[in-house]
Amino acid sequence: MYLRGPNGSGKTTLLRTLAGLLQPESGEVLWNGTSIRRQRDAFHDELLYLGHLNALKGDLNAIENLRMDNAVRNRPLSEKAAWRLMEDIGLRGHEDLPIKHLSQGQKRRVALARLWCSQAALWILDEPFSALDVAAVEALQAVIRDHLARGGMVVLTTHQEVELTCDTAFRVTLGQEVPEVSHA
Repeated sequence: MYLRGPNGSGKTTLLRTLAGLLQPESGEVLWNGTSIRRQRDAFHDELLYLGHLNALKGDLNAIENLRMDNAVRNRPLSEKAAWRLMEDIGLRGHEDLPIKHLSQGQKRRVALARLWCSQAALWILDEPFSALDVAAVEALQAVIRDHLARGGMVVLTTHQEVELTCDTAFRVTLGQEVPEVSHA
């Protein structure tokens, strides 16, 4: 699902509610027909949420961050696999640097690397393409397409026009669309 709308229309609030980080004012979020509040652990085992912030430890390097994140999810990632993943996402040569010394785009790549090793059925992605260069945008679209092809689900927002949003099966628009301004 491609969730779109102008800034302030409630996209992030909706995503955070779907992820169980906020309580809805009315109604409830269901997973497999049951409220996520009644099956919090089971739901979170099937969820990967990536918000505006990268959720990385600044004093740890990319390898340590990825391995720690996977360990917390009870899905250990070997050091060799983490190094290979860093190469796959274009961070070869930066693996040993503490995250706090990386550019915003490099930090975003490390955060998004979670997708490459995720086994979660549902990915909720808030502006995943921000701060990425063209190659990283292409790689991210490919990993999302692969996840969908394997039967996974994705709910995402983006203000960037990307090929993936053109093929979206379901679009939801929040708020008033801002008319495009012609610069003739």
